Amino acid sequence: MKILMLYCDYFAYKPTTKNLEWAKDETEEKSFENVQVAFVQIESHDSEDVSSSVKKLVNFIKWVARKNSCEKVILHSFAHLSESKAEPEITKDIFDKSELKLINGGYQTSQTPFGYFLDLDLKAPGFSMARVFKSF
Repeated sequence: MKILMLYCDYFAYKPTTKNLEWAKDETEEKSFENVQVAFVQIESHDSEDVSSSVKKLVNFIKWVARKNSCEKVILHSFAHLSESKAEPEITKDIFDKSELKLINGGYQTSQTPFGYFLDLDLKAPGFSMARVFKSF
């Protein structure tokens, strides 16, 4: 798993092109302020123990969010951080389980539309914990 965390003063997306046939139809644009955005790539080895992968992802996101005093989290599937990729169904399952754990932990959490290319608009400030990368 590879995770690039960006703290954003502003983050918005607009679904443009559906690239997974089974993905839910999405057209709604959304925007957020003062949010921690997790650009996540689930790798093939992460599917060996989904529960462990969920735990690692959630714990890391919580750690970074606490460092930035942020209670809003966006999960974004970003399959460009590694050549190793899990099957899309596994990635979506890990995202769904992680989202639920974050919500149960008191975080306002959502996901960008899965299976879509998106237009992104963001403003990320330049301070120490605004950009953090982790590889599991």
